[in-house]
Amino acid sequence: MTTEHITHKIAIVIPTKNRPIEIRNLLTSIENQTRIPDQIIIVDGGDISVSQVVHEFPLLDIKYIKEYPPSLARQRNIGMESISESITLAGYLDDDIKLDSHAIESMVEFWSTASPKIGGARFNILNEPAANSVWLKRLFLIDSKKRGTVLKSGFQTSIGTVQKREYVDWLSGGATIWRQIVTEEFKYDEWYQGLGYLEDLDYSYRVGQKYHLVVVPDARLEHFPTAIRNEISYLYGKWQILNRLYFAKKFSDLSIPLCCWSFIGLIGLNIGKGVMMCDIKSLKRAAGNLSGLALIASGQLKQLSDINK
Repeated sequence: MTTEHITHKIAIVIPTKNRPIEIRNLLTSIENQTRIPDQIIIVDGGDISVSQVVHEFPLLDIKYIKEYPPSLARQRNIGMESISESITLAGYLDDDIKLDSHAIESMVEFWSTASPKIGGARFNILNEPAANSVWLKRLFLIDSKKRGTVLKSGFQTSIGTVQKREYVDWLSGGATIWRQIVTEEFKYDEWYQGLGYLEDLDYSYRVGQKYHLVVVPDARLEHFPTAIRNEISYLYGKWQILNRLYFAKKFSDLSIPLCCWSFIGLIGLNIGKGVMMCDIKSLKRAAGNLSGLALIASGQLKQLSDINK
């Protein structure tokens, strides 16, 4: 049976914060595409406005929205609510991405014949670090050899670079395109504050309960994420505990006891890396992990942003 070929219109939402250089590089990458997006929404949560950068790209259909204070989940939702009615595909790009010149064309071509059962598709990240599934991580259900899966503990395994079309349990939020009907049905959970640690796992796993999720090998890009700042390493450690438990509690197929078991391994790994490599960031994360556990023990599973760190 031949799959019907559908002509799509695609919109890209780009949340950003204080990154004018990265936005310029990304928009240049988009401008050089063989297939230009039909609409781009930039949701700026920074103190440093990127509105002037937007004006450098008159050939792109860009809508600029200022949203403050910043929150990645809220910026994603606001951006998606602002797309045109004619759009049939809509997704998100992180501001620190560089697209291969055929990336969007390849993604739209995939969607033109995609099964209605598919709800989301991720670009193929060429420079994603290779998986490091060491035995200790597997023992504590933090990782496994199977890529792109969500474990019973609530921890997800990395997806990596793919050579063929891969179906997965979750999709990273900053390099993914969704059917527009999916974005209407599912919203990002704004409980996840600040950097939104695990908000993309939460969103995509919810979508994956109803639709298939896939990685498209020919839709290629590179991602250049900024390392977690030293001053928020302690907060990041809290997020690793509080946000993970919040995620695991949302789904009946995940296990709270196994999630807590994984926390033991996570703390051990952070302490071990901190001691063996004299890594202050890891030690701060371990301290944040312990603080997060203390909050849970006292019945305080609460939101944490980088404002109230």
